[in-house]
Amino acid sequence: MGGYARTFILLAGLTTLFGFCGYLIAGEGGALVALAVAGAMNMFAWWGSAGMVLRMHNAQPIGPEDAPRLYAMTQQLAQRAGIPMPQLYVIHEDQPNAFATGRGPSNGVVAVNSGLIDLMDEREVAAVIAHEIAHIKHRDILVMSVAATLSGAIGMLAQFGGLFARGRDNRNPLGFIGVLMIMILGPIAAMLVQMAISRAREFEADREGAEICGDPSWLASGLQKLEGYKHSTLNENAEANPATAHMFIINPLQGFSPRNLFATHPPTEQRVARLMQMRPTGGVYLDAPAQPPGGSPWAKPAPVSPWSQPGARNPWA
Repeated sequence: MGGYARTFILLAGLTTLFGFCGYLIAGEGGALVALAVAGAMNMFAWWGSAGMVLRMHNAQPIGPEDAPRLYAMTQQLAQRAGIPMPQLYVIHEDQPNAFATGRGPSNGVVAVNSGLIDLMDEREVAAVIAHEIAHIKHRDILVMSVAATLSGAIGMLAQFGGLFARGRDNRNPLGFIGVLMIMILGPIAAMLVQMAISRAREFEADREGAEICGDPSWLASGLQKLEGYKHSTLNENAEANPATAHMFIINPLQGFSPRNLFATHPPTEQRVARLMQMRPTGGVYLDAPAQPPGGSPWAKPAPVSPWSQPGARNPWA
């Protein structure tokens, strides 16, 4: 079953769960009120989410004059994906990572940590950006906003379940025990489905990103390095704003805590294993030394950093 089919089934399941909880707790009227309020809250977050998240992480815009090779790389990847060039931002964090935001391809944003540029080679940077472009291409932010709306509505129903349940127990075959079960289990089930949707979209973005950059081994290598650096390098902005952790290509939070009990990302080893089952389709050519006939533009020693070229301006200074 494809990633899109799984996402559709999970969203349908979340919708069904919402309807079931609403009927048992408050009947049709209460369910509609909760959905309207939760929808309004998430619509506000949807329209302002990109700017809000970028401000949370102190992201700064960069253009072609700041980082010409990064800009050219992203532009070429966007062309291969068939979407407009996304806006580029840099976050001054030593932990290598990246995320995408924006409502769709016409206003997509890719934000990269400075550590991604400092610690990863150019092939891996290209693969990470391709992964984020895949999220933009398939409007994954919209999908997650719908999931958040339904999950938020279920949470609101659970919070007000005791109030709504009065006078409606005759419609609940389980009586007060049924309402109590929904109040406790409903939000947990909604969170699990929402996390499952997020994990499904990560797998799909890995597959699409590998096709965009042309070589799945680039992304596999990048994911392994990102996972390793995550445990040794603190991401202060992410730790201060854990609610944004699901947006990054690798969960930026360190260690185990209740806030990352429900994993938003699939295990990295599973992602790498899936990528290594894919076949390369031909990597992007990014201002590398002359390409040997029939060879890969990256068939050379460790690529020279795009920020260390003579006369180039370092965007991270």
